[in-house]
Amino acid sequence: MSTARTVRTTRTAGTATATGDGALEAAQAALAAEHAAVYGYGVVGGRVGSARRSEATSAHAAHRARRDALARTVRDLGGTPAAAAPAYALPFPVPDSAAAVRLAAELEDKVAGVYSDLVRASEGPLRREAAGALREAAVRAVRWRGTGVAFPGLAERA
Repeated sequence: MSTARTVRTTRTAGTATATGDGALEAAQAALAAEHAAVYGYGVVGGRVGSARRSEATSAHAAHRARRDALARTVRDLGGTPAAAAPAYALPFPVPDSAAAVRLAAELEDKVAGVYSDLVRASEGPLRREAAGALREAAVRAVRWRGTGVAFPGLAERA
């Protein structure tokens, strides 16, 4: 009995992407994180001050677009995209603008983490997309928090 991982080639947006079995699982995890981020930014947008509301709106739109793209990716990898939950537990109460800013930074950290996993599990165009998404989440986290980390997506593993 072989322990070799299956490698399949799929077509995504006209380019071939070679992926191992772990890519589907990592893509599903990224999709779940994007569902949670879309929900979380609904809370952020309702609580953040007017000076940062357009930033929250922009991040919300970016996460919706990534969520939709990941649903297509999961289908291309032979899976059924995970559905969004009706609600998500927030990591802490968000009664005001300061808490909303902290929540936005935490959402981006979580998203960066799952994209880090997708980068490791994929190759080709999917890997490039995951790396781009990780970079975008890291930049948004820095904007919300005001500081960054040396290795976005890996901070919680240190």
